[in-house]
Amino acid sequence: MTRRFYPSGTSRSATATVDITARKAGWRYCGLSILDLAPESTHEFATGSTEMAILPLSGSLTVEVEAHSFHLEGRDGIFDAVTDFVYVPVDAEVRITTRAPLRVALCMAEAKRRIDPYRVAAADVKVEVRGGGAGTRQINNFLSADVADADKLIAVEVLTPEGNWSSYPPHKHDETTETEIELEEIYYFGIDGSDGFGFFSCHTSDGEIDDTLTVHDGDVYLVPRGFHGPAAAAPGHTMYYLNVMAGPSTEREWRFCDEPEHAWVRAALEELPPDPRLPMTAATN
Repeated sequence: MTRRFYPSGTSRSATATVDITARKAGWRYCGLSILDLAPESTHEFATGSTEMAILPLSGSLTVEVEAHSFHLEGRDGIFDAVTDFVYVPVDAEVRITTRAPLRVALCMAEAKRRIDPYRVAAADVKVEVRGGGAGTRQINNFLSADVADADKLIAVEVLTPEGNWSSYPPHKHDETTETEIELEEIYYFGIDGSDGFGFFSCHTSDGEIDDTLTVHDGDVYLVPRGFHGPAAAAPGHTMYYLNVMAGPSTEREWRFCDEPEHAWVRAALEELPPDPRLPMTAATN
C-alpha cells in the first residue's frame, strides 16, 4: 500500500465524497464511501462482494433492499445524536431515497457469508463511555463484533470531547495470535468547527510507518499495520471518527495488543473518574 492519509476531498470520485475500496487502499477487506445526496433524490448500487452498514451522518433516508424497505430517522449531524442504521449483505441491489439533503456512510468489507438485511434502531445501539480523566471518550458500538451480526465487518463511532485523547494507549491488531486478531482499519474524521483540527499518530516497530498528522474534518487515514493512537482533540474542537475494520480471521472479534511501554496507561485511565461531559449524544436529536 502506497498511501495512508487522504485529506478531505482527495479520495473523491464521481459519485462519492470519500471513495475508498479495498482495491484502492491496496489491501484485501476494508472500504468506505461517503455520499452527499440532494433532496428528493435516488441512488442505486449493487453491493457485489461487499457487505455494508448504511449509516446516516446527517439527514434521513429510506433503504430498499430485496423485499425490505427500511426508513432511517438518522440525525441532524454526528455531534447531535446516535443514529439508526441498516446492514445489507453481499450480492444485493440497494436503492437509497432521500427527502432532504443527506450525508451517508457506506461501511464496507469484502465478505462471503450472506446475512439477511436488517435495521438497528438508534435506541438499541450500545453507547459506551471508555477510559477516564482526559482519556475519556464515547463509543457508539453500532456494529461492534459483540452486538450485531456480520461476516467480516466491524464498525464503531468514537466521540472525543475537546482537549481529550482517544485511541490511547497506542495499540495494534495486525497479526492473529492469542491476544490479537488481524484487522485492517479506516479512520474517517469529523471535527466540530470550520477551523477545527486534531492530531493522530500511527507507527510501526520497524520504523517503516512513523506518522503524526494534523487531521481536519473529512480526512481519512488507513491503518494497514502498526500501533495507532493517540487521537487528540484540540481544545475548542470535539473530534469524531468512524472506524471501519475487517480482516482474514474466521473469528469476527476486535482483539488487540497495547504498545508495551504504554500499556500501563489503560489501567491508569480506568482508575480515573470519567469525564462528566460524556456521553455527549444519545438516541434522539
